[in-house]
Amino acid sequence: MKSSFTTPAARARFLALYRPALKPFSSSTSISTPFGTAVAHRGGASAGTPVVLLSGAGGNAVAWHRFVEPLGRERPVIALDLIGEPGLAEQTRPITTSAEAVECLTATLDGLDVPRMHLAGMSYGGWAAMRYAIAAPSRVAGLALLDPAGFGRVSAGFMVWLIAGGLAGLAPRGLRHRLAGPVRNATLRDDHLAAMLPSLMAFRRRIPAPAVFTDDELASISAPALFLLGEHSSLFPAAAVQARLAAAMPAARVEIIKGASHDVPTYAPGPVAARMTDFLGSVHHGQ
Repeated sequence: MKSSFTTPAARARFLALYRPALKPFSSSTSISTPFGTAVAHRGGASAGTPVVLLSGAGGNAVAWHRFVEPLGRERPVIALDLIGEPGLAEQTRPITTSAEAVECLTATLDGLDVPRMHLAGMSYGGWAAMRYAIAAPSRVAGLALLDPAGFGRVSAGFMVWLIAGGLAGLAPRGLRHRLAGPVRNATLRDDHLAAMLPSLMAFRRRIPAPAVFTDDELASISAPALFLLGEHSSLFPAAAVQARLAAAMPAARVEIIKGASHDVPTYAPGPVAARMTDFLGSVHHGQ
């Protein structure tokens, strides 16, 4: 089955909020793939190796709204509305396996007509970026990965965190802000994103769970990589993943963001953007 909103009216309510939220981007283009039409939203500088931004499950380009300006000072920024996620993308064919998810992303990135790029991904988007780096290493200049999926199966604890955040997102603004701490989800304090949370409750995502990486797969990633992990991530034990990466990808930069859960991009957007910018700059200068 394909991902979809429950009714056309539900999608219309979401789009009425989503389209105005795309203001950080200067232009948008559609990309045809065998699975439907993805949409690329562009901003930032006009020259340089672009950074392509991949959102997490149930996310879209607006998830990166605080990152477009800092990341785009020295390079083009391209944020994607991926097929199967809530955004402007249109899905025409189901995505039934992890391999098909990578095939769909590959077709989308091919449509950008960019020979080489940095990839930045949060959660599921981080997993997708890593899978693409394994499949097409010559096209990936660097990887910036924010609490990426793929280091274990999705747990009951993660689902509780996800549901708690979704329910808290329905609360009035003041209560929603206060709940951000107890449920460990700073997205609840981001009014730009939280405004869309109620409308997203009507979206049914039908994308397979991300396949878990083997140590050999991790070791095969040749692109310079930055991992920013949440200290209290609901997705995995951060210290254990840090140790695993030290063994499998010893050249990678791995940092644990103190206090953060799986909400790394919204918990500390300024420091996270600064680390990403510094990393991308070091890759550009060959450091």
